[in-house]
Amino acid sequence: MSIPFGYVSPEQQMRDKADYARKGIARGRSVVVLQYEHGILFVAPNPSRALHKISEIYDRIGFAAVGRYNEFEALRLGGIRYADINGYNYARDDVTARGLANLYAQNLGQIFTESLKPFEVEIVVAEVGDSSDEDHIYRLTFDGSVFDETGLVAMGGQAEAVAARLKERYREGLPLAEALEAALFALTEPGGERSPASQLEVAVLDRNRPHRKFQRLIGPKLERLLAGQGEAAPAAEPEAPEAPGTPEAPVTPGTSETPGLPPTAPEGDIDTGSNG
Repeated sequence: MSIPFGYVSPEQQMRDKADYARKGIARGRSVVVLQYEHGILFVAPNPSRALHKISEIYDRIGFAAVGRYNEFEALRLGGIRYADINGYNYARDDVTARGLANLYAQNLGQIFTESLKPFEVEIVVAEVGDSSDEDHIYRLTFDGSVFDETGLVAMGGQAEAVAARLKERYREGLPLAEALEAALFALTEPGGERSPASQLEVAVLDRNRPHRKFQRLIGPKLERLLAGQGEAAPAAEPEAPEAPGTPEAPVTPGTSETPGLPPTAPEGDIDTGSNG
């Protein structure tokens, strides 16, 4: 039997596709995911305020990705639809990171084998449990392979070098500020400058939050963490002494608000729960 002109063996096709996908993923910036004292931390250099690499999928589940934005955004939206449908039809506890990882593995594997061009993506699906032993971090590659990671994972860019630097600083049970410091140390090349807070995308799955565990860290809260002050609130300013003889302002019955002053919101950052 003669071999047709232009024939390429299946093995060579798979190698070519894998090389193509790896080169595309390596061109992007790395993303780091690691466990800390109260949950799971996601950190990514990202100057864009609109195109997120890190997002919420469901109550306890977060998503991080590197590679082509349009491709991993399609996967993220598919995961949200899967989670919403299963949570509605069965129970919210039935939506797990393992189920999502299996769904993504099937989709990525089918695209890799059947399509001419594979997805140039690598993703992490993480779920926070009631304790650190119940946390799950799954890393999925462009060909649908699934890796159950423990403690930390780095993907995209120079992932091996980033992971090596992260292991130098990582230990179990790190406080949030120290975990963020370890992530930034890993993401910064030796001799390079760290990304400013405005060019960082940082989020956590905090097991101590009620209901939805995902929270983006932005603004003053992120700046305090970068300054090494942890999650402590800034010290309150001392009250000015009351002038003698000044009558107290009347309080409207049934309310605790002083007349003439607008109602105030609770202190701290407000998490809108946006999925990005």
